[in-house]
Amino acid sequence: MFLENTLNFSKQTGWIEVVCGSMFSGKTEELIRRVRRAQYANLGVIIFKPMVDTRDKKNTVVSHDDSVIECKTIKKSSEIYKKVKGFKVVGIDEAQFFDDDIVEICNTLANRGIRVIVAGLDMDYKGIPFKNMANLMATAEYVTKVHAICPKTGGLAQYSYRKTKSKKRILLGKGDEYMPLSRSAYFKKLNKKKSKD
Repeated sequence: MFLENTLNFSKQTGWIEVVCGSMFSGKTEELIRRVRRAQYANLGVIIFKPMVDTRDKKNTVVSHDDSVIECKTIKKSSEIYKKVKGFKVVGIDEAQFFDDDIVEICNTLANRGIRVIVAGLDMDYKGIPFKNMANLMATAEYVTKVHAICPKTGGLAQYSYRKTKSKKRILLGKGDEYMPLSRSAYFKKLNKKKSKD
């Protein structure tokens, strides 16, 4: 389990924490857990999510275990700059959906002394890394990769297998569109799909 940096906040330095993994791995749940601990410490917290994430109410972040926390819904990552004055902790959910500027923004905030907690998918349904998430992981002080459980093998799942036929890279979904799979189960399904085509 990740434990917060215990630096003295009277002389705050910033950093970036990335929580990544497949669908249903608990990324948003972990983001909410960390943010709530910062709220209990009265650190001044604000959370953002991209407008493209329309699965739940506009100004809430909701995990698959139904944990809910209030947030600001924004269209472009540059809007974050206008809203963070006075906050010591910034949470960002579904970071893979933001534009390319999200990496520079997170680093700028950390350089200003803000703790930045970012959650998002590390790979798309084809197993290709999201560029923004890969760059954030490279520049972050802390990276936590969380895993779902594979329903086929019972092992750790790190891939988000898409059950629908859509070829869109971004397809918002819940349990009926995606299934978390282990490496062996994911590539077995891909090979089976290729042989049918």
